[in-house]
Amino acid sequence: MSQDKDRIHPEEEFNGEPAASGTVGDGVAEAPAGASDADDAEAPAAPARSGKYDRLTQEEGGVRKLTGMYKNWFLDYASYVILERAVPHVEDGLKPVQRRILHAMKTVDDGRYNKVANIVGQTMQYHPHGDASIKDALVQLGQKELLIDCQGNWGNILTGDEAAAGRYIEARLSKFALDVVFNKKTTEWMRSYDGRNEEPVTLPIKFPLLLAQGSDGIAVGLASKILPHNFNELIDACIAHLEGRDFELYPDFPTGGTADVSRYNDGLRGGAVKVRARISKIDKRTLAITEIPYTTTTESIKESIIKANEKGKIKIRKVDDNTADKVEIVIQVAPDESSDKTIDALYAFTDCEVSISPNACVIWEEKPHFLGVREILRRSADHTKWLLGRELEIRLGELNEAWHAASLERIFIENKLYQLIEGCKTREAAYAAVDKGLAPFKKLLRREVTIDDVQRLTELRFIRISRYDTEKADNEIKQIEEQIAQTKHDIEHLTAYAVAYYRRIREKYGAGHERRTELREFDSIEATKVAVTNAKLYVDRAEGFFGIGKSMKDAEFVCDCSDIDDVIVFTKDGRYVITKVSDKAFFDKGIYYIGVFKRNDERTIYNVLYRDGRNGPILMKRCAIKSVTRDKEYDMTKGTPRSEILYMSVNPNGEAEVLKVYFKPRPRLKKVIVDLDFSTLAIKGRQSQGNLFSRYGIH
Repeated sequence: MSQDKDRIHPEEEFNGEPAASGTVGDGVAEAPAGASDADDAEAPAAPARSGKYDRLTQEEGGVRKLTGMYKNWFLDYASYVILERAVPHVEDGLKPVQRRILHAMKTVDDGRYNKVANIVGQTMQYHPHGDASIKDALVQLGQKELLIDCQGNWGNILTGDEAAAGRYIEARLSKFALDVVFNKKTTEWMRSYDGRNEEPVTLPIKFPLLLAQGSDGIAVGLASKILPHNFNELIDACIAHLEGRDFELYPDFPTGGTADVSRYNDGLRGGAVKVRARISKIDKRTLAITEIPYTTTTESIKESIIKANEKGKIKIRKVDDNTADKVEIVIQVAPDESSDKTIDALYAFTDCEVSISPNACVIWEEKPHFLGVREILRRSADHTKWLLGRELEIRLGELNEAWHAASLERIFIENKLYQLIEGCKTREAAYAAVDKGLAPFKKLLRREVTIDDVQRLTELRFIRISRYDTEKADNEIKQIEEQIAQTKHDIEHLTAYAVAYYRRIREKYGAGHERRTELREFDSIEATKVAVTNAKLYVDRAEGFFGIGKSMKDAEFVCDCSDIDDVIVFTKDGRYVITKVSDKAFFDKGIYYIGVFKRNDERTIYNVLYRDGRNGPILMKRCAIKSVTRDKEYDMTKGTPRSEILYMSVNPNGEAEVLKVYFKPRPRLKKVIVDLDFSTLAIKGRQSQGNLFSRYGIH
């Protein structure tokens, strides 16, 4: 895959005929909408094709295949979307549109605000897409409140309100961006898409920007989702890495809330982060949401609460969204409902709790790679260290040049070598005379004297020569020598220099970047336990039907339940199934027992007395049914044909009753009446066969 903007498709043989050349993306359908960042939603339009391509589908006698042509076109298109639109680069943490926006803002930066519409127009010199996508990407950058200083209505990430039109809002680069993002001397440049301008390959950012801002993007065949992290924690992690210490990184969201990061998985695929809103009690009947989960808005949360209430999942009287600069959603709880249970229900049935799946995909060496957030930070810190070393090397070269120029000027003036120019009739003669005069002093210099050096000396003005202060010049040279020594020391101790740089950045810009998201482990909330009982369960035992629908209201009432409950259904022969409650369902004729099933419930005990087969022995058992596969049939008995449940009780608190059992009279039977105390039986698993009670028939 290549990033060459001027690349043209090589001609291909297509059934003996070369295919016409075209630019990247020609004739390829656009990817589906839904990308998170603005530039992921727009691609170059497919130009109309004519001529030889029309003839390919009109030839008589058969169908012509376009396999070879589409194979190469799609590969080019996929490469373009991955490298040039949707996935950020690991070195600067930016997508191309973001990089071009920042570069365009730097070119017009004069310290004052610029209209966003003007910034968009400036960016279009570098970005081959529409102005709408550039403006959306700029707004998203501005809402992160790190690189761009915004003025005007830039929308609200809490409520989801959009920003005003580009002609009404203004922006300029923040002081932080000017400090850490740009340096022309260490930037690698390339030609823009039309060849008229130069743009950076990557910006020399000396900060883990990708992890600070986060990133979303949908490409062809892969996606990237990197969560934002805390500014100060990132700097601490960079320092720890440079000093050889271990570190951990966890997300910190601008919307606050609480997060369970126990399955973060270093931001790689397969991980998940649960984020909850912060809900507090104002009084016994009033709740307030003051922080919301990342990826949600107050409007989406309000709508999810209303829908859950309409479906009967929760019971509330009223919900009001009073959000302005801070989140405030006020919920009035129903009079007959517990506020604690309502809070759990809000987490279970609304957007007050969301699960976010990270997928840290980045561009590295012109290819997509899946890297954990710690590896991304290590590479960012190492790259920052390299950039600082490069800046020091450039600075050292400039200081050496300054020392050489100052020393050469002092020699030229103090030894009155300018007098050698008198009488020279040509420039060449003057240059030669000065160069010859400098010969005895060249050993005092640190590099060779070039023709440019000599030319610069001959162009010194007489007033500068006449006012030359030797003592001042010596002091300036001494200061340069001290700076050279310090720069060499910093290069030799580059790690310590980089650590000091990070600490300086934290001290200068760290205020106001305290952690907003509280990290904690969440207790699991079972939806069935907090759901409101908004339905009634009925059963037709003879016909084998059960459900909560209107068609079942004439049947036998069983109990109150919710429409998300599971029910357990037994037949007389001991077969049972656990299934989700529905309007009307059929299991089998002769339903013996039906009730609401609670998964992982260890307290509910089933006391059973059953006959194994038609004339088999009588067995007794006590068991708990904690977890089974939904809609799979099980057997409470041994499974012998024509087995029958003689007695069964379902005890929510593990009660053990005593039965009085009457046997059928028969010769030599001493006891016709026997007590069966279930408390003497051990509680076993649902698959246990039970203990022998009797081989005689029960009356």
